[in-house]
Amino acid sequence: MPSKSSARLAALTVAAVCSAASTVVLTSPAHADAVRIHDIQGSTRISPYAGKQVTDVTGIVTGVRTYGSSKGFWIQDTQADADPATSEGVFVFTSSTPKGVAVGDLVKVSGTVTEYVPGGTSSGNQSLTEITRPAFTVLSSGNAVPAAVTLDEESVPDAYAPEGDPAAKGSVNGLTLQPSSYALDLYESVEGMNVRVADARVVGATDPYTELWVTVKPEENDNRRGGTVYGSYTSQNGGRIMIQSLGKPADFPVANVGDTLAGTTAGPLDYNQFGGYTLVASELGTLESAGLERETTRKQRRGELAVATYNVENLDPSDDTFAAHAAAIVNNLQSPDIVSLEEIQDNNGAVKDGTVAADQTMQKLIDAIVAAGGPAYDWRSIDPVDLADGGEPGGNIRQVFLFNPQRVSFTDRAGGDATTAVGVAEERGKAALTVSPGRIDPANAAWSNSRKPLAGEFVFRGRTVIVVANHFNSKGGDQGFTSQYQPPARSSEVQRHAQATAVNAFVKDVLSVQKNANVVVLGDINDFEFSGTTRILEGDGELWSAIKSLPRSERYSYVYQGNSQVLDQILISPGIKRGCDFEYDSVHINAEFNDQISDHDPQVLRFHP
Repeated sequence: MPSKSSARLAALTVAAVCSAASTVVLTSPAHADAVRIHDIQGSTRISPYAGKQVTDVTGIVTGVRTYGSSKGFWIQDTQADADPATSEGVFVFTSSTPKGVAVGDLVKVSGTVTEYVPGGTSSGNQSLTEITRPAFTVLSSGNAVPAAVTLDEESVPDAYAPEGDPAAKGSVNGLTLQPSSYALDLYESVEGMNVRVADARVVGATDPYTELWVTVKPEENDNRRGGTVYGSYTSQNGGRIMIQSLGKPADFPVANVGDTLAGTTAGPLDYNQFGGYTLVASELGTLESAGLERETTRKQRRGELAVATYNVENLDPSDDTFAAHAAAIVNNLQSPDIVSLEEIQDNNGAVKDGTVAADQTMQKLIDAIVAAGGPAYDWRSIDPVDLADGGEPGGNIRQVFLFNPQRVSFTDRAGGDATTAVGVAEERGKAALTVSPGRIDPANAAWSNSRKPLAGEFVFRGRTVIVVANHFNSKGGDQGFTSQYQPPARSSEVQRHAQATAVNAFVKDVLSVQKNANVVVLGDINDFEFSGTTRILEGDGELWSAIKSLPRSERYSYVYQGNSQVLDQILISPGIKRGCDFEYDSVHINAEFNDQISDHDPQVLRFHP
């Protein structure tokens, strides 16, 4: 995947020449003299002047961006019209570092009105109205910058977005903005204008690109750790907004979820590919720490089996995170009996040389766990076919069972490999795997370029437990919440639905042999506990997602664009659920922190088989 900066540069290069691949352009451009910024912005998402030349557009410079691929400056009209749907600000894209212009300058700009679509039109993103190929003149300097529009709990509507126009394939582009009714319409109505947030709580930690997320609606689906929980497709949390800086990255606050940007954070409102509406701050609030701490789960009791899932994010021998992952497993997870590890890479990581073995990766992790005071774990896995399971090219990621042989034994049954399907047999009236470890239906098209589920048979205190480790298809390619298409399309879930169908069919086979079998299906499901994927996995009661035993405000394992949400799950068979003799814990050690060693929080289930 290209970096954010390179992707933006490529897209803007195309935008500068008005390519239809990434801009909305009208044919046969006409000229329009002395229009105002609100005329250019119009009352919909697409400028009525798109593709046209405009001259002598005046405004006060509110911000100058001299870094990155999106260089230029924002201007704002001081004489607003009476229509709340029309923005008074616009971005002037100069492509190279703008010279001879500063904040407070009154300028006169001529150029082409362009609707730039971050990520290209295929992304489904909304467009950003810009003036491109500009020529400008500074009329005066030292002028007062227009007062910032306040975004807060009162001004941002609870409803997120209008339904798209069916006649336009669900696009909202042609709809008149209703800023008092919908959050996305409000943000669009102040696109390019100077805006401010005050005492904003951080809901997405500072990332490597010097960005963070805050909420301007502090009570919107909040939780005890300061996050904003995403609990349904119709509750998108419209108070979230990304914060970037117009200053140097070194000056950007290093924040965790729950911290506060105290005082005022203000600057022009931008729209970008990676977060939608973004406040590009020329003034940053003061960071006040909430003192968020990493969680520690309790130790399993002697008769409890502790099973965990943990996505260790492309772990290979070259990484410097082994000691940190080991400490997390030993201390925060309290050395579970079985750990499903996702994103274990082969012995040389992303190098494409045919290597598929991961024994060096695993030995390095096991040694680190011992050094951290943990048990001498054993492990089982199946090497994938080279370059067949998706993920980072060359990395050959796979799931691995890590288990404590002092507490649990693994039942090895020969014959499992990358292409052989595991089956279910009856052995003395109990369900048994035909191969262990084994892969579920690896030839099924559902697993094309994706990780195949790993099934293993374990014995704990004389009782068999069948565990299925998963890493479903990612959400790559889905339209974002701020898409021009509402509701946005979730194209990636088609493959996850097929994957869930295959795993559920396998569990049905197990339960048809042994109705009360102990089956645990876990891993990075890449979908929510309320999703269609989860419903298919659960089937007609074959499985149940145990994270739903937690209060709604505590159901999350991942933070994306300021939304705390579920991606990692542990599902259990009726034999485990029936007695309610289990305990579930989403152990928050990564997702809410700027210094995370993975972007996922591990999950732990304790039960009596």
